[in-house]
Amino acid sequence: MPALEQFLLIAMVHFLAVASPGPDFALILKQSIRYNRRIAIYTSFGIAAGIVVHVTYSLVGIGLLIASDERLFTALKYLAASYFCYIAWHCFKAKKPDNDLSISAGKDSDKNIPLSAGETKVDKAANSTSAKKAFLTGFLINALNVKATLFFVSLFSVVIAPETLLSIKIAYGVYLVAATAVWFCFLSYILTQERVRYVLERKGYILDRVMGFILLALAFQLVLSDLQ
Repeated sequence: MPALEQFLLIAMVHFLAVASPGPDFALILKQSIRYNRRIAIYTSFGIAAGIVVHVTYSLVGIGLLIASDERLFTALKYLAASYFCYIAWHCFKAKKPDNDLSISAGKDSDKNIPLSAGETKVDKAANSTSAKKAFLTGFLINALNVKATLFFVSLFSVVIAPETLLSIKIAYGVYLVAATAVWFCFLSYILTQERVRYVLERKGYILDRVMGFILLALAFQLVLSDLQ
């Protein structure tokens, strides 16, 4: 298959994968509801950094080793399930906001009530720490995603021909990382628009809990697939 056709196929498959609801989408939605645009974008970069891990082990062949080693793959499943449960627990802690947001913002600034689209009234130190944590959370939610492991192993072993030059494979990897970052940053921007944020601030706790159930379901699915 010519490199251009290969690239277009990879781009299409990747877009369908990132656009479909999953742990990454659930996390970005949670971060957009609970925090602000800056935190959501840092989380997006973390998710993209997780893609670097998948691309790297796929390029060097470790991905096939992980997928073929039953004990290693099972350990990865349980690790991912545990982390999904941890994120779901935080989602379930979401509470219904007060009716008067302006009063809430005045009483407690660290609840991250937005002053405008994507901005919050927090001190710089706390925001900086939250940004680092957001990046790490995004990185872990993607890097530990077993379905992402299977996706990239399949992509680099089936879709991409074995005879493809390493430089071209690396170029594909760079595209996958960049495209993931762009998509989730775009999603972060949309979800923190003033009108969207207005709705999310009032009804977001419901979505937060729904996403918690989705992550919990994914965790149980991973465990049950291993037991079967």
